Amino acid sequence: MKLGQVIHFDENQPNTLYNFFFEKNQVNTQGEDFIQILQKNFNCDGLQLNAEDTEVTVKYVDQTIRAIRETIVEMVRLQEFPEYPSRLSCLYAAKTYEEVLKWKAVFESYNRKILQIVKLKVKGNYFEGDGELLPQADAIPFSQKIEQAKAYWNGNKNNELPELLINGKIEVIEILQNN
Repeated sequence: MKLGQVIHFDENQPNTLYNFFFEKNQVNTQGEDFIQILQKNFNCDGLQLNAEDTEVTVKYVDQTIRAIRETIVEMVRLQEFPEYPSRLSCLYAAKTYEEVLKWKAVFESYNRKILQIVKLKVKGNYFEGDGELLPQADAIPFSQKIEQAKAYWNGNKNNELPELLINGKIEVIEILQNN
């Protein structure tokens, strides 16, 4: 980002979260996706995958369970909290530098590099949530995930992992850290 840069987010502009969970294609070097890998490798003795196909399978399952979570969260938002920005078409931010550092630690724990920390001026809508209240990436029933999503959209009460979802006109007013 650059000083003075203006970003516009509205409901029709997908963010990187959307692209990561809904647009990314997991395939092996033969161009086979998860279903093709399963069909090719399943027989009477069970499922036997080589290292590459195992990696594609694990990445696909992880991406899919997170896409399911985001779909449920978006469904609940549209039904019960339509005034809030979508998690799929917003910029994620934090209110304080201390909150930014919490998120930096989370990203680094997943080996995701933080490129910059910037200060923003926002003319738009926002929602303050707690990332710890998001539905878990597990195999519990969807009905429980829906209840978890409702708890998330009810706002940040415990302040465990505060996140600010913002949309509208967003301007970079200060570069705090370049990595």
